[in-house]
This record gives sequence, structure tokens and C-alpha cells, in this order.
Amino acid sequence: MNRFIAVETDRCIGCGTCLAACSEAHRKVGLQAEPRLSLVKTSGVSAAVTCHHCEGAPCLQVCPVAAISRVDGAVYVNEQMCIGCKLCAVACPFGAIHPSGTSIAGVVGVAYDTPTFPAGMSSLLKWEIGVTTCAVKCDMCSFDPEGPHCVKACLTDALRLVDGDAAMTDASIRRRWSAQASELAMRTTSRIRRS
Repeated sequence: MNRFIAVETDRCIGCGTCLAACSEAHRKVGLQAEPRLSLVKTSGVSAAVTCHHCEGAPCLQVCPVAAISRVDGAVYVNEQMCIGCKLCAVACPFGAIHPSGTSIAGVVGVAYDTPTFPAGMSSLLKWEIGVTTCAVKCDMCSFDPEGPHCVKACLTDALRLVDGDAAMTDASIRRRWSAQASELAMRTTSRIRRS
């Protein structure tokens, strides 16, 4: 069964500490400094969005160069193999994969102005002169035996690492509780009607 990072939206305050921790951890080991998760905010909810490391892994299925693989139940992108086609980002049902790249603007001898884009433009539609993109997604900080840095950095414990087997057990328990509560409510309603 897969492992993934679960988000408790009622605890998330949208501070972005998870993004900073993710970015810094990956930058230190020589990978893209782009955070592997994103933060979604609405008027009532804020939540981190991260890869679910799906059993069927649509991203893995569509990669034309086999840059995406599954290791120990987690789905990984080999950033050196990725050709930046963005098919995985299109295939991801959770929007957990996005393209990222490092601009060459400012490199000595290069005179390209890096284009800017409206903030609302999808990262799938953006392109920049001199930037080679690659897919960026949660890798569960596989380079660190202590696990995902975002989970450790979360100030409100809104993020937690979940083993897929444990998640199935938790879901089973919740379904059973819900069924028992529904049955109790039906009995109570039936008694009230008879009275």
C-alpha cells in the first residue's frame, strides 16, 4: 500500500512554513528549490496539496521517457531524465505535479529578458526563454531518513505522514462509526414517530 502526506484542513492556517521547509531541504541536496507541495486558500479553508502517490499513478503511466517510477510505495520523478512535456501534470487528478525550471536570465553573456506572466496563468501554459522545465512533485524527502520536512515544519500539526495500510484501517473504522451513528439515528427517529 502507498504512503502519503495527509492534510487536516481544520488545522492548517496557511502560513506557508511547509513550502519553505520543502524548498530549503531540496535546494540543499541539489534538486529544484521549487516546493513539492502547494498551498490552496479560500475564504474559509487553507490546505496544503501534495501528491497522493496513487496506486494506479496516472502520471507514471503517461510519462514518455520513464522519468517517473514507484519505489517503496512512493512515486518519484527523476529530474535529470524529465523532458518537461507536462503530460504528468495534466494526468494528475489532484494537481500535485507542476512544471518548474531555473531561468538563465542574468547569466553572464545572456541578454534575454525573462517574460513575466499574470499570477492567474496556469503553470502548464507558461514558458520562458532559456528555461528547461521538469516535473516537480512530492518525493517524501526520500533523501532524508527522518522523512518529509514539511511534516516536521508544520506549526499546527496539520500535516502527517500516513502509511496506506493505516489509512485504510482508519477509513474502515470511520465508516463503521458512521454506519452505527446512522443506525442509532434511525432507531431514535422510529421511536419518536411511534410515540
